[in-house]
This record gives sequence, C-alpha cells and structure tokens, in this order.
Amino acid sequence: MLGMEVLAMARPTKTSTTNSNMSPADVARRLASRTSPGRERPEEGGWRRETFRLPRDLARKTAREWFERYPKAAYLTAVESWRVLEDGRIEFTMRRLPSAD
Repeated sequence: MLGMEVLAMARPTKTSTTNSNMSPADVARRLASRTSPGRERPEEGGWRRETFRLPRDLARKTAREWFERYPKAAYLTAVESWRVLEDGRIEFTMRRLPSAD
C-alpha cells in the first residue's frame, strides 16, 4: 500500500487559476516559446533514424553493420521497428544518437 500512498501524495491538489483560463492555443504558444531556435525539436529527441527496404539477408547485414559502426552501449543503437513487406523484403528503421559522449 505504500506505493498507492506515494501516488496519492504526488498528485497536485490545487489548479492554478491562470492556467485554467488559457486556451489550448495559448498553451501551445507558451510551450513553443520555451524552445530556443537553435535547439532540436522535442519530438525528435535528437535521434538519427534511417529506414531501409531490403531483402532479408541484406537487411540482417545492414543492421549488423549499424551495430558495429555505432555500438549500442555508446549510441543506444536499436532497430526501432520492422515489418515484412508483401514482396518479402524487410522494411526496418534503425535509430541511434548522433554522437557518443
């Protein structure tokens, strides 16, 4: 029950009257103004993605090359999504961070 008590305590108990009078467009403008022009958009999150449509053997080879070139431990490299197309090729998206820090 301790976990439930913690969740209950974490909930806000009072809503700010200034925020409740804002329209959704006002909220969107306020949030957009927080991002400086030089920064990447928050929905992108700084990930580099590349989508491939290859025969199965070549798809495996390409994914292995990505993991060798951009090690998972440093770049958080991952196969983000994949599917088999009607013609038997594999469509997959590789994701990685732009640099290893």
